[in-house]
Amino acid sequence: MNGFLNLNKPAGFTSHDCVARVRKLLRTKKVGHGGTLDPAATGVLPIAIGQATRLLQYLNHNKAYRATIRFGLKTTTDDLEGEVLESAPAAELTLDKVQFYLPQFIGTIEQIPPSYSAIQVGGKRLYELARSGEQVEAPVRTVQIDQIDLLEWRSGEFPELDLMIACGTGTYIRSIARDLGELVGTGGTLAALQRTQSNGFSLETSLTLEDLTHQIESQTFQPIPPNPALQHLATLHLSPEAADRWCKGQRIPWTSNCPNEEKSQFYRVLNETDRFLGIGQPIDLDNIPHLAPKLVWTAPS
Repeated sequence: MNGFLNLNKPAGFTSHDCVARVRKLLRTKKVGHGGTLDPAATGVLPIAIGQATRLLQYLNHNKAYRATIRFGLKTTTDDLEGEVLESAPAAELTLDKVQFYLPQFIGTIEQIPPSYSAIQVGGKRLYELARSGEQVEAPVRTVQIDQIDLLEWRSGEFPELDLMIACGTGTYIRSIARDLGELVGTGGTLAALQRTQSNGFSLETSLTLEDLTHQIESQTFQPIPPNPALQHLATLHLSPEAADRWCKGQRIPWTSNCPNEEKSQFYRVLNETDRFLGIGQPIDLDNIPHLAPKLVWTAPS
């Protein structure tokens, strides 16, 4: 059993809970996930099975979310799971005012993670320090936010805004909710979060734990093979002779089919019939281009 599972994580489960459930259902220990989701969040959680756990670092790391921000509220965790710090009706807040500040969150920005997050400071997780009452300053992070689209505005005593956010790895949507609330002067917190895309997987093709259970019971479950999950990588086909050497872990002299093509950091390596062989990295040996095996895939694909 080697490949990927596009899991639709339910609310109330940690990412580790999902890994544990998949291990039990598939009766295999070698299972990992491609990016933590908070327990209250739902949506795409890529799961790697067997040898595919070694491929997690090579997946596309861009993500997309559907987020609901509630204004007039501040919490310790920057979402509804935390203790309420301030609560004041914000019925006067308008969509126009909120929209004015949204462009500030697009592009390469600096972000302060929530106090309750898994980032380590001095060898301890921020949420561990926060729970023990220690006051520490979270390190500023540089993150990339590619797109923010307004989906729906609901006015009222505590107005809510639904956004689609496409971003790079390491982005905290809770921080966006908190910071946007500060800018409009009402405070804000994340009321709901659904990840719609992650690591090249989308919500539309995801499976719930119930779906997975049914497919396992009916013996119809098949992991997603590496090729579809690694489409973002440049591709290199090997001749039968070179493929044989590759599978033995040998470096292979090579030249790109496109001389003007910009050299990629990693390549998806295939044989002549498009069978996945692994991940390669271009290197120079005595000024001669070679392809070095970073990962040799030995499972059927």
